[in-house]
Amino acid sequence: MTTARDRALAAALADARDRPDDEERCAELDRIAARADAADDPRTALSARFALVEAYLHRGERWRTVEPVRRLRATLARHPGLLDAHPDELVRLRRHQRQAVEAALGTPRVGLDQIRSLTDELADELGPDATPVAELRCRIADHLGDEPAARRAYQRWTAGDAADPVGGCPGCAPARRAELLTGWGEPEAALAALGRHGPHDGERDAADGAPDCTDQPERSLTAGLLPWLRTGAVERAARAHVRAYRRHRRERAAFPLLATHLRFCALGGYPHRGLELLTEQLPRLDRPADDLSAMEFAAAGALLCGLAAEAGLGGRRIHRPGHGSRPAAEVDVATLGAQLQALATALAGSFDARNGTGHQSGRIASWLAERPLAGPVSLAAESEFDEEPEADPADPGPPGPEEPAPLDAALLAAALAARREAVTAEPDGTLVGRWGEATIQFRVLGEVLHARVVAARTLPADRRAEAYAFCNAWNHDRLLPAAYVHEPGDGTLVLAAGVTTDLSCGVAPTQLAVLVAAAVRTGTAYADAVAALG
Repeated sequence: MTTARDRALAAALADARDRPDDEERCAELDRIAARADAADDPRTALSARFALVEAYLHRGERWRTVEPVRRLRATLARHPGLLDAHPDELVRLRRHQRQAVEAALGTPRVGLDQIRSLTDELADELGPDATPVAELRCRIADHLGDEPAARRAYQRWTAGDAADPVGGCPGCAPARRAELLTGWGEPEAALAALGRHGPHDGERDAADGAPDCTDQPERSLTAGLLPWLRTGAVERAARAHVRAYRRHRRERAAFPLLATHLRFCALGGYPHRGLELLTEQLPRLDRPADDLSAMEFAAAGALLCGLAAEAGLGGRRIHRPGHGSRPAAEVDVATLGAQLQALATALAGSFDARNGTGHQSGRIASWLAERPLAGPVSLAAESEFDEEPEADPADPGPPGPEEPAPLDAALLAAALAARREAVTAEPDGTLVGRWGEATIQFRVLGEVLHARVVAARTLPADRRAEAYAFCNAWNHDRLLPAAYVHEPGDGTLVLAAGVTTDLSCGVAPTQLAVLVAAAVRTGTAYADAVAALG
């Protein structure tokens, strides 16, 4: 029986989901989860921690997902059958568990025992040779410097099901494999892993790859930069760098890829170009995605500065913004290189202290010892990097993230695909997904975006008055979604809701992503409130 305390927790959770996406919202979700634990309300505890994990992912604080994921697992251990009727939520939890392991590898603030424990739990449930488990064990072994173990796990990973819903983006799997092979000193194998993004394929072929992945082809083009340099395909690497960096220069999630762009400039003979990139991206080092990407960015920057100084550019001054107690300053290239090397070395030492190995320090030292793989080019040749290709009026290409375009099914499908959640297409073009207690249907009706939310919980027909009172109260107190009662004629009441947005003036992809996220967030809050009815 639902108690007043249960209803209060459900209402508090709905309120927290409607808050701005800031630190206070995360703290409130954590408090609600703790209150639900104390009240022995596992469903609310699960819902609150799912929301907390997704808030951390959205804010780019992936390493903070480890603790809520661990507590989600603990809740299931206390209530083993809790998700038996919700297999989609179990997949969602396992996907978050994989993300938590990946994030934990990026910071020394999470213990190695926790990383292995989360991985072993997945192995117990999915099997030791499951694709997500094999990839995680490959990456853990590689991070620790155990290359033989990493290669054994790599074989299991590549032999597995690339479309496993718990695994990472299948469109980016070739790039992830190529990055490992590059680190193992196998550029030809890395290019083979990239498949149709290889050095002899045309630019148009590369653009056609991985149609369901919004990170492509730029992610794979970046993964190919160093292998192309090392196999002599310098021109191919240069074109790939230009194309990929035009996107990565402004994307927050692309920060971990910037180290490869800097290393390409350093090793490809483009020191001026590299220093321009370093100057542009240096402020992002103070707010990195994680410690691992900060270490790699700093190491790549130090390498670039060292080679630039050898080329006679050591006296060039670069503005480094202030951060914390560090004042803003104009520093010369040689000084900046020393600062970046000290940061990279310190972070590598932190990882090695956590891991009990010296692998990360050795890896950074090997980066700093690299020499150019291609001869230097003239400044005139370097300026070609900044030339934008002429636009083909017959093929304008997809809109930029901030560029409004007419709403259509392809634009909506791309916005949903970017969330990397399971969505299916119905024959009429409706895109349907399940988020917790909510089934949400997205439709494009001319120039209108319509999202229909259907709560999993139904009520008997004799509770019609209560259902109408609930919807009226919801619509009185909340802006979205608009709630209503549907009677299918089978003696039950379906509580549904809708969000309709007129986009006759067009919509930018970033705006559409916000609208989709708002529909999912408010729709799941509505469905959870329905589930909490007595």
